[in-house]
Order: sequence, then C-alpha cells, then structure tokens
Amino acid sequence: MIPNNQPAPDFTLPDLHGRLHSLGDYRGKVVILNFWSAECPHVARVDAELLPLVKAWGEALALLSIAANANERPELIAQVAAQRGLPLVLLDADHKVADLYAAQTTPHLFVVDGQGLLRYQGAFDDVTFRQRTPRQPFLRQALEAVLAGRQPDPSQTPPYGCAIVRYAP
Repeated sequence: MIPNNQPAPDFTLPDLHGRLHSLGDYRGKVVILNFWSAECPHVARVDAELLPLVKAWGEALALLSIAANANERPELIAQVAAQRGLPLVLLDADHKVADLYAAQTTPHLFVVDGQGLLRYQGAFDDVTFRQRTPRQPFLRQALEAVLAGRQPDPSQTPPYGCAIVRYAP
C-alpha cells in the first residue's frame, strides 16, 4: 500500500484507442484514479454519481478510469464506457498499475493532488451491503479538501465494491 502524502507512483497505460497516458501528464490538476469495471454494479452506481461531479469541477480535475479486470475484453470495456459517457478509460490488462497501487476492488479510488502527492484512497462513499443509502460522501469530501488546499479527513477508507479479477478463466 502506498502511504498518503507521498508521491503517487507514475505509470503509463493505453486508452481504448491505443494512445498512451501517464499520470505525470496531468500534473497541475487534481487526478482521480478510479479502478473501474464494466461489469460491477457498484461501479455503475459510482459512475452515475461521479461523472456529474467531475463535469461540475471542470478543468481543475482529471478522471482516469483504469480497467484492470483480466476477464473484461476491450470491446466490452469500450461499449460500457460509451454507454456511461466516460471520457477516458485506460487499459491495465495485466493489472500492473492495480498491483502498484494495491487496488483491491472496483471501484477503488485514489486522489492525487496537483503536485503529484497521494491524498486520499478508498471508497466513493459509505455504502455497503448492509447500508444501502450513502451518509458520507468520502470522495467528494476528499476532492473538496484537496481543491481547497487542505488534507482530506478521512484520508483513507476501506474500498467497497467487486474484487479486481486478476486471472482470466
């Protein structure tokens, strides 16, 4: 696990069109790393709530959705991403970046500030199997803090969602 307030490890991944993107390309913006799945219902819920937030904050923010499930093919990823209106999905087919960040679930979210420091990691909100209605919007609170130059509190929460599939059948 990468400790918060340390440099977020840089990486380079292709998007659905084969263009390469590096975390360092987004220096100066607050970046949301969203370990993402085309098939996980938790990701579908988070996408529906996250995309309007990202649009509302505009150029100050960048969303990098990272598809890291070994069992999800690029065709499926592209189809679902288009249906949900995701602006960018990066392919981590061998889950090296997921492993680098110790991502466990989809979604598993990380917030990197404009200087490249990891400021938040964990869940989108406090929804769980037993608590279906969110009471605490962890990611939104973390983003508001980082955009205002403050440390998020909490800066780490347990991720909640579907396990990242690291082996294809």
